This record gives sequence, structure tokens and C-alpha cells, in this order.
Amino acid sequence: MRKLSIIGIGTGNPDHMTVQGINALNRAEVILIPRKGEAKEDLADLRRAICERFLGNAAARIVEFDLPVRDAGDPSYRRGVDDWHAAIARLYAGLLAEHTGEDGHAAFLVWGDPSLYDSTLRIVERLQAQTGIALALEVVPGITSLQALAASHRMPLNTIGGAIHITTGRRLRAEGFPDNADTVLVMLDGACAFRELDGAVYDIHWGAYLGTQHEIVIAGRLADVGGEIVEARAAARRARGWIMDTYLLRRR
Repeated sequence: MRKLSIIGIGTGNPDHMTVQGINALNRAEVILIPRKGEAKEDLADLRRAICERFLGNAAARIVEFDLPVRDAGDPSYRRGVDDWHAAIARLYAGLLAEHTGEDGHAAFLVWGDPSLYDSTLRIVERLQAQTGIALALEVVPGITSLQALAASHRMPLNTIGGAIHITTGRRLRAEGFPDNADTVLVMLDGACAFRELDGAVYDIHWGAYLGTQHEIVIAGRLADVGGEIVEARAAARRARGWIMDTYLLRRR
């Protein structure tokens, strides 16, 4: 049976690699590295840097491939994501068939943690259902952007006895700040949904490119720093061509 290791690599700092992740990397015969176009070449470069630094298995091969692009023009977000994941599943199946034998061992290096706001595991599940390819899965946890955010702001994520709610910008905009939580952690927010909230009521701790040399962090009362975050985010995206960011909101 083929083995597939899905390894969390943290938020962009090679030092985030755990000993468990390094050991899993070196057991693999093939390391699959996705490319997301020239504008996001930094994402592939990090994976290459991790392999250069930690890969001691001289027999291992690195295989790079171009990842399909989601159709952002589809009016149905869920349908667009579903079609995109289906295309990736077909691509993964082809890569495994081409580059591993029936007893081969491949590895994916996944940004952050494979179990938190990442779809690799769902795509692999779809791959198995669609193709019948049997896979023994190994999942190695990684440092999440939420952990890196808290560390960079030197703060705990929780309040004493308070609930934490993790959501997306899309849901925050539609539903607002939940009544039953003191702290909200927001991911995948390309439209700065915090602007819809009463800035006098919340504090915000925001970070982009967390854990890397390009890290940007801003914190304060939402009414005071919300505009600064919007401007900093736009400028960073123009400069680098892509951005990964997240933020924490807390009732004052």
C-alpha cells in the first residue's frame, strides 16, 4: 500500500519544522511541491528551502507541479471550491500513480497545520473515493498561523473562562461577532470584514507573513488601527503579489 505523509511546515519560517516533521520528510521517497504561479513563487521557495536544509535522504526525489487555480468568477463559492478540489484530487492521483509504486512513499509539505483551515486531507479523501487508490496516511501537525499570531503579539489566545470562536471573514461579515465568545479568530478574510464592526467595542491583533522576515503586526483598538491595517495589507499585497494574514478580535 502506498504511504502518504502530510506534513505541517508552519507559517513560513523553516525553524517551525518539528523533529517529527523532519523525520517524516526523510522517510519519503518523493516530496511533492506545488507551484502557484510566479506571483506566489515564495510559497514554493519555502518548501525548497526546507528540503535543502532538512532533507538528508539522498535517494528522495523532489517533484514540482502546477496547482490548478480556483474559478473565482463562479457565483457559488462552495461549487467553485468543490470543482477546484476535484481537479486537485485528479492531479494528485496522477502524480502518485506516476511517481510512486504500489508500496511507494510520498510527502506533501502543507502550510501551517494540515488539520486547521487546510483542505489537503479532504482532497486526499476525495482522491481515494474517486480512484480507489489505497493510501496509508501519516499526518504531522504544524504550527498554525493562530499560534504564530499569539506568539508575535506576546499574548494568550484565551481569556480566563472565555470562549474562543474561529471563523472566516465571509462568516464574520454575514453573522457579526458571536454573542457567546469573548475572542474571535478570523482566517481567510480578503475583504477586511472587521470594518463592518463597531470599532469602539473591540480590540484587534492582526498579523501578516507571520514567522517570516516580512512579518507585519498591528494591534490596538479597532477604531484606531482598522484603517492602518487595511492600508498595510493592501501595500503588502501590492509589493509581494500575495498575502497570508489572520487576526484576533476581542471585546474591550
